[in-house]
Amino acid sequence: MRRRKLWSRAAIAGAFSTGFLLTCGLAQAAQMPCSTARVIVPWPAGGESDIITRVFTDAANKLGAKPHLQVVNVTGQAGNKGTKDALAAPADGCTVFNVHQSIISAYLTGRTDFTWDAFIPIGGVTVTAMILGAHPSAPFTDLKTLQAYAKANPDKVLAGASLGSTSHFNLARMQNALGVKFKYVAYDGTRERMTALLSNTIQLGQLSETAAAQYMKSGELKVLGLVYKDKSALVPAMKTAKEQGFDISVGTNRGFMLQKGTPKPVVDYYIDLVKKVAANKDFIRQIEEKGSFIWSVGGNDYAKWWEQEFKDWKADAIAVGLYKPQGKS
Repeated sequence: MRRRKLWSRAAIAGAFSTGFLLTCGLAQAAQMPCSTARVIVPWPAGGESDIITRVFTDAANKLGAKPHLQVVNVTGQAGNKGTKDALAAPADGCTVFNVHQSIISAYLTGRTDFTWDAFIPIGGVTVTAMILGAHPSAPFTDLKTLQAYAKANPDKVLAGASLGSTSHFNLARMQNALGVKFKYVAYDGTRERMTALLSNTIQLGQLSETAAAQYMKSGELKVLGLVYKDKSALVPAMKTAKEQGFDISVGTNRGFMLQKGTPKPVVDYYIDLVKKVAANKDFIRQIEEKGSFIWSVGGNDYAKWWEQEFKDWKADAIAVGLYKPQGKS
C-alpha cells in the first residue's frame, strides 16, 4: 500500500489518541450557535477540492461531528469569491474553509490583499500530485518534446488554468523549469479545464492521478509527466519530471481553516476532528482511490507549514515574474 504522509497511521493514532477522546467534550465546551456548519469550497462542484472535501465531511459526520458539516460551493473569481466569503463569516465555528495554496498564489499575483495568515489554520489532510496532460492531437508526447515544441513556437501552446490560482502558478513554475512560454486560457475550476482539454479547446492542463489513469486507458488524453517526487501507484508507467531530466516537484495540499477570533475551544474541537478524520481507515481508502494521499498535520505544525510554504512560493513567484502583490511599489 502506498504511504505518503507526514505521520504514519500508527503515529497519528498514538500522538492524537488523547485528542480524539476529548472530541465530544470539546464539542460541548465549544457551544457553537448552529446545528449545521458550512464547509466552504471556493471551487465548482465536481472538481478535486469539492470531491475531497465531500469525502472528508461524510467521514466527519459519520464520526459524529457536532455541528453537522455541509459542503457549500461558493464559486467565482478563481476561488477568491469563496475565500472572501469565508473570511467575512462570523468567527463562531459555523463556517469552515477548505483551502489549498491558491490562497498564497492569489495574494502573490495581486488578486487579493490577504493570504493564509488572515485565517487560523486547523489541519491539513491530503496532497494531490501535479500531472501534466495533453490532448492526443498535441504535437508533443513528453516533457522534452513539449519543451522543444514550445521553444520553437512561443506562446502557441494553449494551457488551461484558473488565473492567479495553483493551476496557473504550477504551470508557470513548469514553464520556467522548461525555459518556455505558454499562452494561458482562464477557467474557473478543474471540471471546466478538463472539458476544454478533452474537446481540444486547449492543448495542455493539469490532471489528477485518477483522471490520468482513466483518460490514458481510454486514449482521450495523453500524459506528459508526473511532476512529483514519487512514482504513481495507480499509473506506474508515468515518468516523473525528474526521470525526464527536470528537477521539479509540485503538489496541491488541501486542508481547513477558521476565522480569526474563533474561540479556542472551537478551534481545538476542529483540530481534533480533522486529525480524527485523517486517521480514519475508510477515509484513507477513499482518498487513495481518488488519486491523492493522506497528509496529516494539525494546529501549530500546520501554521508553521503555511509560513514556510509562503516563503517558498514567494521566491518562486519572483523567479517566474508573477510577484505582483497589491500595494507593492
